[in-house]
Amino acid sequence: MNFHILTLFPEMVMNGLNTSIIGRAVSAGILSIEAVNIRDYAFNKHQSVDDYPYGGGAGMLMQAEPVYLAYKAVEEKITKKESGRPRVVYLSPQGDVFHQKMAEELAMEEDLILLCGHYEGIDERVLEEIVTDYVSVGDYVLTGGELPAMVMVDAISRLVPGVLHNDVSAEFESFQDNLLEYPQYSRPEEWHGRKVPEVLLSGHHANIEKWRREQSILRTFKRRPDLLEKCSLTDMERKWLEEQTGKSDLGLENPAEI
Repeated sequence: MNFHILTLFPEMVMNGLNTSIIGRAVSAGILSIEAVNIRDYAFNKHQSVDDYPYGGGAGMLMQAEPVYLAYKAVEEKITKKESGRPRVVYLSPQGDVFHQKMAEELAMEEDLILLCGHYEGIDERVLEEIVTDYVSVGDYVLTGGELPAMVMVDAISRLVPGVLHNDVSAEFESFQDNLLEYPQYSRPEEWHGRKVPEVLLSGHHANIEKWRREQSILRTFKRRPDLLEKCSLTDMERKWLEEQTGKSDLGLENPAEI
């Protein structure tokens, strides 16, 4: 998979993504990540890409033309390999909130362009012309789109075959089936008086999977009940959760049939 990040701070992006699992995947040729410096497409000796917004207001606005030319430079490389318009994600607090299902969808793309805004944003005209998706990483405001872009690259990359040493691990992490991940333990068996649950030492795989499923349900109920409302539980799982929480009406809809 190929990531193309349009940014004013390419070093920030590449320094963050050239390490650990993502960096190894790039070295192995599984991923390709390029940071395109929007300033390289400015028409002045100072490489200025911002100006005052029409109508007044605080701050500066990124101009349309440098952003457009940076996009076209990437698009020309992409269209040589495939037909069709590339997917362009603009990182903005006004976009849809990024989530695991979105990561899974975007991981199917061969090429993905991520546009990082800065200052007070980007001229609306170029956004209308090139952007296909508006995405936010949360309901708060950051100084630029670089950190959200790095978050998205990390989350999406983990779903690309070959990036993780154990591809199965990507299937059983938090937010799969709208459940948080179950508790995990390693050696030693006892630490600070706390013991590893006996079921994990039993070697009984069916019991271990049942325990993990139940712990995922309970953890989600305690920490992210909003997610549990979207999860289909069997009647037995609903009854077990009611017993664990002491609540007879959990308000969960659409339970799965046994």
